[in-house]
Amino acid sequence: MSNFINNHPKRPQFRRIGLMGRAGKSSVVETLNELIGLLNARQLSVVIDTETAAIDGILIDFDKIDGVMLKIVPRQKMGEHCDLVIVVGGDGSMLQAASVMAGTDVPVLGINRGRLGFLADINPEDVSEKVGQVLDGQYWLVERFLLKFQIVQNDEQGSPTDEVIHEDVALNDIVLHAGKSVHTIDFKLKINQHDVYRQHADGLIVATPTGSTAYALSAGGPIIHPTLDAICLVPMHPHTLSSRPLVVAGSCQIAINIHKDNRTQPMVGADGKASAPLENDQTLLIAKHDKTLLLLHPDSYSFYEACRTKLNWNLYSEEFALDK
Repeated sequence: MSNFINNHPKRPQFRRIGLMGRAGKSSVVETLNELIGLLNARQLSVVIDTETAAIDGILIDFDKIDGVMLKIVPRQKMGEHCDLVIVVGGDGSMLQAASVMAGTDVPVLGINRGRLGFLADINPEDVSEKVGQVLDGQYWLVERFLLKFQIVQNDEQGSPTDEVIHEDVALNDIVLHAGKSVHTIDFKLKINQHDVYRQHADGLIVATPTGSTAYALSAGGPIIHPTLDAICLVPMHPHTLSSRPLVVAGSCQIAINIHKDNRTQPMVGADGKASAPLENDQTLLIAKHDKTLLLLHPDSYSFYEACRTKLNWNLYSEEFALDK
């Protein structure tokens, strides 16, 4: 379940700050260097993962790496060395960080150097002010749940066994899709072992509240407030006019089977990562993961403001004005 944890005036301040960034954009380098300067000025320990440290243009004095004020560690080990991790990039960079930081109880703060930035919500021009507020203890924490999927082998009766063929986790969504094929997928859906439907569609998006503003939104799914304990199932171009997105409890167990008459090779992927094939004699199982991600937002953060600004809800058009 996603839970907000209210700001408290006596909240301990962060002392060991991790930095993650994505190579390939000069704007990311610019913000990372600004953060390094800000943290050094506050005499805080800076922890940088090896991938970020290797980015051209990062202002790191390798002669001053002392393991206390400046440390470089493998990305998978960041949770062991930080009190807070700041990610510079877009939502894709935040998803990558989520796969590393989930279950560590170390909060993640995002600075948007991508396009929308629903997860990375600090704008580059506000870095000094907003990050300064966070370092002063003015922030919100929110716990976001993840989904886990498993592709398991079926027995001779068609029931899933304990043999796991492939598994992965997602903060945003798990997507059943047709890969490069132009054919629809013929699949059957069960929730908590109850038959739901047999569907012909380009695929199915199974999204968390966090992912409801991502791919699921593009496919016509609902926006789900991040505090809700819910899972959304959004068919992709279903071959019926009556098919609609379905929102179920976060505790639900979802099972998907490919029908024997299916003519294409279905694939399954999590958060846009490499997909795995799903065969007719296998079952796709989806449920809430036992690990959660702790996101940190500045004290002024508002989910509705994020929707207004990032989805252009606040655009004003003269031709639609009622007070002409």
